[in-house]
Amino acid sequence: MFKLSSLNLNGIRSAARKGLETWVEQEQPNCMCVQELKAQAADMQGSLDTLAGMQGYFHFAEQKGYSGVGVYTRHEPSEVLTGTGHPEFDAEGRYVELRFDTPARKLSIISCYFPSGSSSEERQLAKFRFLEHIYPHLLQLKHNGNRELLLCGDVNIAHQEIDLKNWKGNLKNSGFLPEERQWMTQLLASGWFDVYRHLYPNHGEQAYTWWSNRGQAWANNVGWRIDYHLATPALAQKAQRASVYKDQRFSDHAPLTVAYDFTLV
Repeated sequence: MFKLSSLNLNGIRSAARKGLETWVEQEQPNCMCVQELKAQAADMQGSLDTLAGMQGYFHFAEQKGYSGVGVYTRHEPSEVLTGTGHPEFDAEGRYVELRFDTPARKLSIISCYFPSGSSSEERQLAKFRFLEHIYPHLLQLKHNGNRELLLCGDVNIAHQEIDLKNWKGNLKNSGFLPEERQWMTQLLASGWFDVYRHLYPNHGEQAYTWWSNRGQAWANNVGWRIDYHLATPALAQKAQRASVYKDQRFSDHAPLTVAYDFTLV
């Protein structure tokens, strides 16, 4: 089995102080995608560039204390790609792709952090620009050379009504806007799979991965499912089980782990 975890850290140094590494050592994933590092290379070197025996590969934001993504892995990749060729979003450190290519398989594992539009209209417009850019990039990857793909990350979109507690009150809010939900519908119609929803089509509250820090959202499980494993069809069919870990908090998100029936070696 290949166990793959994903977590928006909301600051890797903060998550580390809250016991992240101990949990990873217990969980023993083969690979872990992380988002919102809020750190630079110098902050990571010698301490956070590895995690529970896994080597990390990162795409840092130019702005200190902002964004940044990474993939920790027990297997050495054949290639590491950062960014998607869009200067605005590459400067924000939103995309890192590890390729594990052998004669038998071409596999990419991607950690991606989609922008949030909740802070201002300006950021919402940036989010729409990102969605417009990343969509053809993902389609091109999917149709390029029989490559299997797993994209993990904070997509900042709750796709369906089942994916958030208070859907009626959020119809005009970023993360549940009709245009965002339609983007996800269109991506899934193109052949990508929402792995968690593929496994558990009717899971509601147990599927949430993010909670506002305001009020008693965590305590009352007033959450959203905005963190995903997105996979090409053959890989999605190999997903055996998925879980959201909520026994301990490392950030305002919870880790999402999926076990797949394949190995890298």
